[in-house]
This record gives sequence, structure tokens and C-alpha cells, in this order.
Amino acid sequence: MAFWSTSSVPFLGLLSLLLLLLHHSATAAAARNPDDSPLSFREAPEFRNGETCFSAVNTTIHVAMTLDANYLRGTMAAVLSILQHSTCPENVVFHFLLVRHESEVLSSIKSTFPYLNFKIYRFNTTRVRGLISKSIRQALDQPLNYARIYLADILPPEVNRLIYLDSDLVMVDDISKLWSVDLKEKVLGAPEYCHANFTNYFSDEFWSDPVLSKTFQGRNPCYFNTGVMVVDVEKWRKGNYTQKVENWMAIQKQRRIYHLGSLPPFLLVLAGNIEPVDHRWNQHGLGGDNIEGKCRNLHPGPISLLHWSGKGKPWLRLDSRKPCNVDHLWAPYDLYRSSKHSFEE
Repeated sequence: MAFWSTSSVPFLGLLSLLLLLLHHSATAAAARNPDDSPLSFREAPEFRNGETCFSAVNTTIHVAMTLDANYLRGTMAAVLSILQHSTCPENVVFHFLLVRHESEVLSSIKSTFPYLNFKIYRFNTTRVRGLISKSIRQALDQPLNYARIYLADILPPEVNRLIYLDSDLVMVDDISKLWSVDLKEKVLGAPEYCHANFTNYFSDEFWSDPVLSKTFQGRNPCYFNTGVMVVDVEKWRKGNYTQKVENWMAIQKQRRIYHLGSLPPFLLVLAGNIEPVDHRWNQHGLGGDNIEGKCRNLHPGPISLLHWSGKGKPWLRLDSRKPCNVDHLWAPYDLYRSSKHSFEE
């Protein structure tokens, strides 16, 4: 028979609490990271310019992307795909936007791509936070999703043209071809999808308003995806397009004229007034819809860029062992060190 003194009861209680906390921490850590550190990546090969490349000063290609720990795995794959398929990879300069200094994220970029030409910019979320409206998916409401609106303000004045890319894509063609697209007199170029039902991107509140519903009068508006854009930054600055987009976001806060995040205000300002780019440069929607993220097949036609826009992300579906067929096209670019599905051993 065991005898316990009353003085031992508090100690046992504290011991039980400590064990419970340790178990909870271990369980949470396993849920976050079942295999390895989430920021552990293999070093990418070194990519050098081909013999046909001109002076880097005259042919610099500026690529802007956001940088976030949650999407870092996608960013790494995107960067690798761009460099791997580029004839002149040393001419590509990456401009990464982040909301806070995350030393692990920055060290991962440097260790994975030791020779990468890149610059880091902090996006001040205070400017946009009061303008963000709740949308149909929480991920769309993050301030960093709106950073593309402010690129002209954040990047240095000497950057007068850029390609903006989301982090959930891979490029399978030479980026110089996209860079060389003639924007003519337009401020922005992107693939247009005129077969999509454009009215679905805005609410009944918008279309029933006699003033708002005339917004697209004189234009032939078509849907375009803001995850792949060629932007004339100089024209954007001169045309005060940041303010124009913000104005629509302010109206949205009062009227609820659309349901998605940062896309609709772009459409309101620019739909029907952009330079169409070949559809091969944005095979979008591979992540499925914004609610369930169901699997989708590739669209017919040639492909230069694969884009997992939508709820489903390839790295998450691959890790869950429930990938869609298209996710295997992303896997060869995955540099995540603990990735079991990688083709590289």
C-alpha cells in the first residue's frame, strides 16, 4: 500500500501539467513539421548565361514576387523553374516583398540560391490593412496579397518595367519571351479569358447600381489573372493606378460589390484596357476553385507557365499523398529537403 502526504499533491499536479504541456508541444510540432524543418531546402544548381547573352546592363529582367514562410516552398520551386529554363539566368533580378523580417526565410533563399541576384523590400501593411474586405477564402485576405498594387511605390525608380509572378507557379519556357511582350501603349499585359462569365466577379449590389454598373461602359471587359502580369511601372506611376485601385477597395468596404480579394479592383480599373498575352503564359486554375480546390486538368494548347491558382496547392496535396495529376508537373522543381516525392535522389 502506498501512502501519499498532502504536501506531494501540488507537486504531482504540477508534474502532470508539465507532462501535458510537453505532449501538446510535441504533437503541435509534429503537425507542423512531420519530417524536417519547414525551411530546409537543397541547394539549387548554379545557372550561368549562355553564349548568346548580351550585356546584363542592357537586358536585365525584373521579376517581382512576394515572400512568405507559408508559401516559401512554392517560391523556391518558381525561382528554380525560371532559372532552369532561362537562356540568360544571370540577367534575371528578383525583387522579393515581405511584411516582416524573417531571418530563416532570408537565409533559406541565400543558401538555396547562393548566386541569385535578388533584393528584399518590406511591404508596410498599414496602408492597405484598413482597405481589405473579408472574402470567400481567408488566404485571399492576407495583406501581402495586395502588395502587387504598390510595386510602383516600393521598387526603386530605375525599375520601369517588371514581371509580377505569384508563388504557386512554375515556368517551363524562357522568361525572356514573356519579358519581350510588346505592351504598346498599355500599362499592363496579361492573358485574357473572355469566355469566362465576367458578371460573376461582382455582386448584385454592383450590377443593380445605376452608376456602378456603367463602370465598364465603352470597354470590352474580360477576366485576367493578376498572378502573371507584365507591367509598365513608369506608366503605372504616371497614371496613378495605385490610387485608382485603392478607390475601388474603399467602395468595397462600404458596399460589398465583389466577393474575392485583390483581383476585382484590378478588373474594375483595367479590364478591357490591357494588352492580351498568349494564354500559354498562364495555365491557371490548377489549384481548383476557391472553396474546395478540386482537381482540374490542363487546358488544351501549348504551355509556358503552370499556375496553381485556387485553394489546392501542389506541395500540400503531394505531402498528403492525395495529389492531382497536374501536381506531378510541379514536383520536379520542389527543393524541399525532406520531400519524399522528389525525382532527385
